[in-house]
Amino acid sequence: MTDDAPSGSDDPTTVVSIAVRSEDVVTALESTLRSSQRTVLRVTPPFSGRMRARLHRPSNGDAAESPNPIHVGPETLVEEIPPYPELDDTEDRLRREGAYSTEAHRDAHVTAVEAWRDAVRDAIVDVATVETPNGPHRVEVDQLG
Repeated sequence: MTDDAPSGSDDPTTVVSIAVRSEDVVTALESTLRSSQRTVLRVTPPFSGRMRARLHRPSNGDAAESPNPIHVGPETLVEEIPPYPELDDTEDRLRREGAYSTEAHRDAHVTAVEAWRDAVRDAIVDVATVETPNGPHRVEVDQLG
């Protein structure tokens, strides 16, 4: 019995579209903005026309992989990144409004972060140019969830 299914390719330019979970894009962007470590969406070979990009935190061991996976920075997938709400800014706003309390501060900041996450989800692009080992490559972006 033979397997007629295509085995995929080592060439990242084979990829026509990437499927991403909108939550993964938000998480990768928020993590990258809020920490010193970068978080990406990773497309792992073998490559085919439609690929899934999954949440990944790059490490030194990634460079040894062959063929190289595609690491898509979350900022590449967002049209315009809204400013991340800072805890101090939320406090300052509440104090100006005369509505500060610890509970109000927590609630207002949770609301501001959720609004930021919603704005990022709404700003995910339909087409992006991703960096590959073979140079920039344009792909369609399909949102899952």
